[in-house]
Amino acid sequence: MAQNHVAGMEASAVSVLKRAVELDQSSRFQEALVCYQEGIQLLMDVLKAVKDESKRGHYRDKIRGYMDRAEQIKALVNQMKEDGKYHEQIKIPEDATGYSYAVLFKPYISTVLTEVWVEDPYIRHTHQLYNFLRFCEMLLKSPCKVKKIHLLTSQDEADGGGGQQSAALSELKESLRAQGVDLDLQFSSTIHDREIRFDNGWIIKIGRGLDYFKRPKGRFSIGYCDYDLRQCQETTVDIFHTKHTKTL
Repeated sequence: MAQNHVAGMEASAVSVLKRAVELDQSSRFQEALVCYQEGIQLLMDVLKAVKDESKRGHYRDKIRGYMDRAEQIKALVNQMKEDGKYHEQIKIPEDATGYSYAVLFKPYISTVLTEVWVEDPYIRHTHQLYNFLRFCEMLLKSPCKVKKIHLLTSQDEADGGGGQQSAALSELKESLRAQGVDLDLQFSSTIHDREIRFDNGWIIKIGRGLDYFKRPKGRFSIGYCDYDLRQCQETTVDIFHTKHTKTL
């Protein structure tokens, strides 16, 4: 049983570190750094469980190599952030899965994150409102201390201030307040750009905004509840970093 457990941890480490190398080679450095850190921790857990000294030496060498690369990436990312030149691009292919909000935003959420700005003109229809709700839920489950979320969107002309959009956002505002989070709602008739800003400096621009998922085939189809299994529409995600965060 113990051997199976170690083998399982090792397989997990190999999978995560393989992904780290792929991201590294694609210049998706912040994502690669997160995977390297997770993979190194898994290898360290394997090292603690292994008794054979030759194997321990092998794992120590592997850990040292990955730690060196992680430190190089960290230094590179920090320098690009300092110079205001950090730009990373992710292309989500048509029909791709595995791009839930938790997966997409994880590399850019940290414990110092307390305030978020969402600019998206299309938080109006039922599925778009649910998207924003899931985004808020993702923030609440993440290792951060978000206290305020700003939403700038366009107002549904058919809503008239008393329809679905108004009711849904008002309910969400009250629900977030019960969680200790303030939702600041603002509407604009001219908003076009889609942008998400975190007060730790990260800026994420998604071509389709939060609405990059395809409609599920039915309410009892795989992917209806779990966005990691939901197919995506083709879109591009651009990530930047600035030392000067947005204020309202």
